[in-house]
Amino acid sequence: MSHVLAVLALPGVVAFDLGSPTQVFRAARLSDDDHLYDVRVCGQGPVRASAEFTVTPDHDLSTLEIADTVVVPGISGTGPITDGTLDPEIRDALRAAAARGARMVSICTAASVFAAAGLLDGRPAASHWAWASRLQRLYPRVAWDFDVLFVDDGGILTSAGVGAGIDLCLHIVRADHGTEVANRAARRCVVPAWRDGGQAQYIERPVPATAGAGTETTRAWVLDRLAEPVTLEEMAAHARMSVRTFTRRFRDETGSSPRQWLLRQRVEHARTLLESTDLAVEAVARRAGLGSATALRQHMHATLGVAPAAYRRTFRPVG
Repeated sequence: MSHVLAVLALPGVVAFDLGSPTQVFRAARLSDDDHLYDVRVCGQGPVRASAEFTVTPDHDLSTLEIADTVVVPGISGTGPITDGTLDPEIRDALRAAAARGARMVSICTAASVFAAAGLLDGRPAASHWAWASRLQRLYPRVAWDFDVLFVDDGGILTSAGVGAGIDLCLHIVRADHGTEVANRAARRCVVPAWRDGGQAQYIERPVPATAGAGTETTRAWVLDRLAEPVTLEEMAAHARMSVRTFTRRFRDETGSSPRQWLLRQRVEHARTLLESTDLAVEAVARRAGLGSATALRQHMHATLGVAPAAYRRTFRPVG
């Protein structure tokens, strides 16, 4: 039976945030006809979107009673984000879904909906950096983090603004069905399967460098040779920059240092190999450029909290 995923359209719904989860989760499939999520847009009835058109959901609030996952897209100009109020029917429906164990997901300003429903008290949560002062004032009991793209706090997951909702949706697909399925969904949606850094890199910072003068070409060059040792000096030389300039520009563009970025790419490649091949852990470590099984275990424990063998048992397709 498919995983029922309810997308709740509230008054003032942000159109991009409404479309993103429906697109990403419908793109998560094993084949063209084998969808992994039964995506249902629901609500109290027609709602006016922030983009000045009306959305009429196909399903009513009863969908929340059976949903395995509830996704609330961002909102604009209405109670939870303006004065902390929330329609009692919506509040009760969300609380009931959370109480019976549904996974609760908010995109962008929809974290205010969860906060107004009392679901985020004492918990870490993300939302759009531009709303930081208002959200902190309205909901001081929430442990807000405006530096990250999303927060996965077990049963409740929250994302930063707009595009970060896609990052969170892909993270959920990856957690549910593995890297290969998430990467395939990302390719269908023509978006990155994973973005490095946090939303701090998007906080009103000047656009770095002119086209062709950045580090993108060098990053692609590195990804083609992950199994090989690549030094910071070699990356800088490939980009025709000094190490200092390259490091600064790399951080501006990705939100992390070259070494941090390279390590993350190698761990991600190792995850893909663990899921999609029968290679021994030592061979996976070599192909990912991590040198040894010991190093791979250390890095996977540090970033994922699991050993390579345990990860493979969880995500390697059976049969």
